[in-house]
Order: sequence, then structure tokens, then C-alpha cells
Amino acid sequence: METAERFRTAVEKRDLTALDELFTDDIRLYSPVKFRPFEGKPMVLGLFGVLLRTFEDLRYVGHFEGTAQTSGDGAEAPSAILPFRATVRGKEVHGIDLLQFDGEGRVKEFTVMVRPQSAVRVLGEAVLAGLIADGLVPDPAGA
Repeated sequence: METAERFRTAVEKRDLTALDELFTDDIRLYSPVKFRPFEGKPMVLGLFGVLLRTFEDLRYVGHFEGTAQTSGDGAEAPSAILPFRATVRGKEVHGIDLLQFDGEGRVKEFTVMVRPQSAVRVLGEAVLAGLIADGLVPDPAGA
């Protein structure tokens, strides 16, 4: 799928403008560190700004295509899985990005899965700090 390759290139180049063009307005991003999805293009793009600063040495190591049921409406959607490797605060992270596309080829759902558990914890802490610093979520400590 062309969108998956464009996504991969945009992430590797850390190009938020290119990502903006690939996402639907109502995109949902399912994170390994948050039960509810991040919703809407402004929030997801803000999250990507944090992620692109947080992941060091991010590289995609594969590409698989097919279809999968979406979480939002349960419909089968064209999908791509992009396995990746990265480092976060000295921890090696292995993960996959599952991209699901609408009828126009834009990303409508995005699911990130990461291992090992220790990396998920470090990633969650780093992303939360970035979201608070960027004013995208309130500081739970009230600081």
C-alpha cells in the first residue's frame, strides 16, 4: 500500500506535515500505555511530535499487508503492519505499527504494540512527560 510507504518515509524523516496529509480527521491511535485511544488529527499529530522526539534510532525492519477488523466500527479495512526497532532512554524497544486505511487510503486507525514490558514502562513515562511539556495533557501531579 502506497500510504504505508509514505507513512514510513514521513516517520523516518520526522516530517509531521507529511503525516498530517496521511491521517483522517477522526484518526484513532491505540497506544500500549493508555487504555483509551488518542482521537482526532490534532491530538494524534501532537502525540507523533512527542514520539518522534522520544524514539532514538527508530528504524522499520519489515512490511506486511492484508486486512484486519478495525476497533472503531468492526469493519474489515486494508491494513499494513510495520515492525520497528528503536531505543528509548537506553532501552531497546521492539514493536509494530498497525495502520488501517479508509476508502481513500488515509490512515483511520493506528495501533502501536511494544515489547518488552520494561520498555513499555519507560516509553509511557517519556511520552507522558512530552505530552505534559507540550500542553497536550494536564500534569496528573498538578505541578
